Amino acid sequence: MRKKTLSRKTNETDIKISLDLDGEGLFNINTGIEFFNHMLDSFAKHGFFDLEVNAKGDTGVDDHHTVEDVGILLGKIYNEAIGDKKGIRRMAHAIVPMDDALATVAVDISGRSYSVLNFEFNKPKVGDLSTENVEHFFESFANSAEININAKVDGENDHHKIEALFKSFARALKDASIIEHESIPSTKGIL
Repeated sequence: MRKKTLSRKTNETDIKISLDLDGEGLFNINTGIEFFNHMLDSFAKHGFFDLEVNAKGDTGVDDHHTVEDVGILLGKIYNEAIGDKKGIRRMAHAIVPMDDALATVAVDISGRSYSVLNFEFNKPKVGDLSTENVEHFFESFANSAEININAKVDGENDHHKIEALFKSFARALKDASIIEHESIPSTKGIL
């Protein structure tokens, strides 16, 4: 079973996440940041991940710590849930349109963290989420999950751009996580 539950508590946040990589897209998300909840809902639904997130953070200060720590813990739980990576597809990509926006995300479940993120936003916030923290979420996830994420989005509407990114990321990650053979997908023999 590729299902895990983890918690992370700091002076700034208190977070518990449950993730089932082989779920049905069921979700129960509460981060205290409504637009971020919406993005994580989309991530779960379009990746067919069952995801529960309960996060309490110092959102009175701003949304940075909560978004960062959810990214860190979600990446860590993904890394644990994927296990020894035996038989996974490993690399995948997805291209997702949303009205004016077009997001392309490629991932490599390589055991090495790296992120190349090419996106800019027109406004400092969408709803109650600071747009600068979108990049920070993906970087935090990549580092904790020990994966490579290469993402790009074009468009005019920031809401559409961010949502297309989360949907594209979910579809690419799901595809890369599929078990399709018996061996470790690496010439090194390990990931």
